[in-house]
Amino acid sequence: MNKYLYLLSLFVFISCGSSKKANEALNTGNYYNAINTSIAKLADNKTRKSNQQYITILEDAFTKNVQRELERINFLKKENNPANYAQIYDLYMNLNDVQERIKPLLPLYLNDENREATFNFKSYSDQILGAKTKLASYLYDNASNLLNNAVNKYDYRKAYDDLTYLDELNPNYKDVHEKIELAYNKGLDYVVVDLINDTDKVLPRQLEDDLLNFNTYGLNDLWTVYHTNPQRNMRYDYELRIKFNDILISPEQVSEKEIIKEKQVKDGWEYLTGDDGKVVKDSLGNAIKVDKYRTVTCNFYRFSQHKDVQIAGTVSYFDLQTKQQINSYPLASGFVFENDYANYRGDKRALDDSLTKLLSAKAVPFPSNEQMIYDAGEDLKNKIKSILIRYKFN
Repeated sequence: MNKYLYLLSLFVFISCGSSKKANEALNTGNYYNAINTSIAKLADNKTRKSNQQYITILEDAFTKNVQRELERINFLKKENNPANYAQIYDLYMNLNDVQERIKPLLPLYLNDENREATFNFKSYSDQILGAKTKLASYLYDNASNLLNNAVNKYDYRKAYDDLTYLDELNPNYKDVHEKIELAYNKGLDYVVVDLINDTDKVLPRQLEDDLLNFNTYGLNDLWTVYHTNPQRNMRYDYELRIKFNDILISPEQVSEKEIIKEKQVKDGWEYLTGDDGKVVKDSLGNAIKVDKYRTVTCNFYRFSQHKDVQIAGTVSYFDLQTKQQINSYPLASGFVFENDYANYRGDKRALDDSLTKLLSAKAVPFPSNEQMIYDAGEDLKNKIKSILIRYKFN
């Protein structure tokens, strides 16, 4: 019974909280929130007594929302600014969307007032089509003007945004696809990538190829194209210079550590004797046997192979029009090769499991310097990617 009362109280608390938020939204002019909350509640169960309040809220919010949105539309029209048709179109679409979401819920009956809720629905088809036509014309004309009179790449990108919106709004409108392609190509930043090794070590060719394979970086940058192989007759906007200044490779090292371990281990059995030296017997007269222990010792020799590489450099951006460096970021990476193995002298039973496992390991050949540098490549690539994602040309 207590559990039932708790669940009932929780349900009432949640319901009151939702209705309070819906009323607050209504009273503060946030009609869409009030409408959305009410529709969600009524769609779940429109006949539930506790949901009656949402019918009243929905009816009131709908009426006030329509009045405000139509007033806003009239104001935008009076401004006589073609750019306003994007807002006008969206407002008409929102008015229509609210109606379409309410219609499946009808009829909604207010029990206390003994009446159906009233929603003065209107057809906005003509207004939507009219606004859509004017918006499409504006977008096309504005984008065409930007393309014809562009002074920088931002103009082409703005034209591209207008044209792609137009294509979503009205597919295959005039020559919009050709203009989209033109705007996109003109709005691109072309970046030539230069990899410089200013160290006394040789970079593995595979590492160079991996670092310069920008298709694997996942940059998802709409307006930047990277060329690792410069093209003739291409006017590049920027240079991305990846420069390695220092590569330090440690000597191959093998360190040894001796550990002496002792342990009490079972070594057969013996008869239990008392203080008087006599054998102790059980209640049946049988001599009692006990485990016999002795101390064993093992000399454990742990060997550790170690070799590491540290790579330092910079990632720099240059504006090829002004011949100036824009920015530079430090680049540092490394890789550590380690291998542990062991042997022993003495009684292996003195060793614990963590040491015993190392006895099955073997010494392995040290990786070459070239392999060490290449193994640092994955971390290098991640750090270069992080810099590329953080820095945007425009």
